[in-house]
Amino acid sequence: MRNGLFSWILPSPSKPLRSESEIRTLYPKFRWRILEATFLGYSVFYTVRNNFPVVSKEIGQALSYSQEQIGNILAITAISYGIGKFLMGVLSDRSNPKIFMPLGLVLTGICNICFGASSDYQTHLILWGLNGLFQGMGWPPCGRSLGHWFSVKERGEKFAVWNIAHNVGGGLVGVIAAYSASWFGWRNAFYIPAALSFLTAIYLHFRLLDTPQSVGLPSIEEYSGTETDSAKVSESERELSFKEIFIDLVLLNKYIWVFAIANFFVYIVRYSLTDWGPSYLKFAKGASLEKGGISTLIYEFAGIGSTLLVGWYSDKVGGKRGLVSLVCMVPILFALFGILLVPSGYLWADLTLFGVVGFFIYPPVMLLGVAGLDFTSKKAVGTAAGFIGLFGYLGRTALSKGLGWMSSYPWFRWEHSIFIIFASAILAIIFLAFTWNWKPKH
Repeated sequence: MRNGLFSWILPSPSKPLRSESEIRTLYPKFRWRILEATFLGYSVFYTVRNNFPVVSKEIGQALSYSQEQIGNILAITAISYGIGKFLMGVLSDRSNPKIFMPLGLVLTGICNICFGASSDYQTHLILWGLNGLFQGMGWPPCGRSLGHWFSVKERGEKFAVWNIAHNVGGGLVGVIAAYSASWFGWRNAFYIPAALSFLTAIYLHFRLLDTPQSVGLPSIEEYSGTETDSAKVSESERELSFKEIFIDLVLLNKYIWVFAIANFFVYIVRYSLTDWGPSYLKFAKGASLEKGGISTLIYEFAGIGSTLLVGWYSDKVGGKRGLVSLVCMVPILFALFGILLVPSGYLWADLTLFGVVGFFIYPPVMLLGVAGLDFTSKKAVGTAAGFIGLFGYLGRTALSKGLGWMSSYPWFRWEHSIFIIFASAILAIIFLAFTWNWKPKH
């Protein structure tokens, strides 16, 4: 199989075990290298994915796109990203991250360049759909890498640190895309991030590593002392078949299903204020292009501190990710109600409430992904996370398509979008209530 057509992307083979002194020196160094490279790489994936919502109003004005057409573009990338995250997750569990992840950045960068160069609606629809598919090559290799280099007992803390990549990338894209469009025209909101993705892909290819065994180091279980039974370690490191990964560890896993359904509604809340938030502030509150972009920066950066704190705390309560996620969803209800009540002309209040939602929504986003790893094998983490993510992006698709359709009717008011998000937050709480006492078996 390794001599076949796709042998270049397969997992790296194991190398002879290094000496004890080399292991003590290299393991901490390589763990930092994995965390840093996946963090940077995933941050850049955001700059070539969430740039469209920031300039959607300007594109609509320049090309005479209706709000329904804008909603269709958002919807197609949401569903294609959900499908891509799942399918690419299956592939990533059988691939080398240092090849898989950079390839995804190159492909999504190409889609951005072609999107910026086009003025045709159908072409834009196809390109942004393809972009969503290739974006699915971002999270799964990160999950595979972190699952192999960090143990169960530190997973919440380390994933929390890594998860800030969502906020960094999501925040920066609001500024990069908005100012690129403001200074150089809307097309540069796609050209400039694409150039950044190409440079990052080169860096990742030389910086990322595959499993510890591929560089002559022991498994993370052996290194951390969480598993001393050599037979169990050997079994946990066995590369699984597609059937074992896809059917046995994911589709027949009741825990994965519940987390996935909860994620459907969590993602509606999450993407409501990134996909539609800037437009809401522009149309309903009279915000400028730059202020609309800054709302995304505030929303994303607000989640940094809470993600770190909550990730650490979820480890301290025995890995009860569902319970902690449920608690985080409650304050969001009050913040959404506040956004609805703030009158036009008080943009500072709207931005503050955007920050409150961002502060509390990103911990559940992170924890539900970690829960997928907790309740399956590290050899199936890409597939499990992809499956949970698929439901999340089905939620994002429903939001985009629903609001796009509603906006085409004269009775539509932008305040209606807040009611939809509010209802989704309540449903997320209901499904998370089923998981309140679930914790992984170490």
